[in-house]
Amino acid sequence: MRLPTITAVCAFLLALTGQAEAQPSFDLRVMDTPNDAGGSLTATWKRDSTLSKGTLYRILIGESADGPFTSAVEMGLDGSLMSHEPSIFGFGEETEFYHFAHVKSLPEGEGGMPVLDGRLYFIRIQAEVQGRVIASEGTVSAVPRANWFNFSKLNNFILGTVFSITILFAIGLARRRDLKIRRLAGLEALDEALGRATEMGKPVLFIHGLQDMGSPSTIAAVNILGQVARRTAEFDTQLMVGNRDPIVMSVSQEVVREACIDAGRPDAFNEDNVFLAAADQFSYAAALEGMMVRDRPAAVLMIGYFYAESLLLAETGASVGAIQIAATDAYTQLPFFVTTCDYTLMGEELYAASAYLSREPKLLGSLKGQDVGKAVFIAVILVGSLLSTMGVQWLSRAFTAF
Repeated sequence: MRLPTITAVCAFLLALTGQAEAQPSFDLRVMDTPNDAGGSLTATWKRDSTLSKGTLYRILIGESADGPFTSAVEMGLDGSLMSHEPSIFGFGEETEFYHFAHVKSLPEGEGGMPVLDGRLYFIRIQAEVQGRVIASEGTVSAVPRANWFNFSKLNNFILGTVFSITILFAIGLARRRDLKIRRLAGLEALDEALGRATEMGKPVLFIHGLQDMGSPSTIAAVNILGQVARRTAEFDTQLMVGNRDPIVMSVSQEVVREACIDAGRPDAFNEDNVFLAAADQFSYAAALEGMMVRDRPAAVLMIGYFYAESLLLAETGASVGAIQIAATDAYTQLPFFVTTCDYTLMGEELYAASAYLSREPKLLGSLKGQDVGKAVFIAVILVGSLLSTMGVQWLSRAFTAF
């Protein structure tokens, strides 16, 4: 009697196990998808780790509580968890125990029909477990709507507003008194280079990088060109500007023209001195190298974003004995400029140069405001790293960009 009894108990336990696996607890919830432009519902349901790996969830959608319902989303047990979308569900511990799915279309016709804002939809869920389908009891309804504000980016809005106010305050402060900027040796030597060219009666060659006018480094280079052109006009020194982009050339011509007028020397502007050397990279470099060898400028200023032509230009300038000042944010070319030029402005120093030379309050204030922002972020990175190491995540989560 003992063996049949044990067999019966085992069979009973197996039946209970199969029944437990076949009856998952869904806890289905449906809501309008937060922080979106509309046309989407989000369904969440409880994660059940007791189900077999082959279990398949289906999210069914219908326009009536009585149906018909059609499958909109299919997902396995390894599908998305709420913890995968902290921008919507946050960082709570419960997010590890719920699945979610976005429902954006009704699977009717070719390609499906979009879920429409302002219309009531009904959602059900079913699980296919070992070939058996178990559906949730009842339906859950929700209405999709467009959201006016994306709250997941609220931290970006607050930070942007705070730093904008900081920059405006710094600009106002710069208008009342002179703000101190760290000494840049390359810019301190600029007057020396221009003075040497004036004494020797030789030209100054200004070389733009290869980027077009949409590049921040080119914009910074044009700003510096304006200051250089003003001083060469005051010193009555010839300034030559080599370009490879027609738009950059046109902008440079206007900048040099305005600088000469501001210096009280409109006659110092010569349109032919601001020229298009070549459009191709190495043809551009060869044309400028030939000009260096022929005209032997006393100063060569290479400012902008450079590529492989940087060493060719810098070596040629060094061979003719010119004072060379380079400024670039192309970190791959910095070693070549450092070894061949007299002075090199690295990275952000390129963008600080125009404020350094002009002492314009708007530029100085912007520079100081950005420095404050960088200091804040450095502090946040250091403190956030320390707190994260200790298991405290609130600071790093506050600065998370979604």
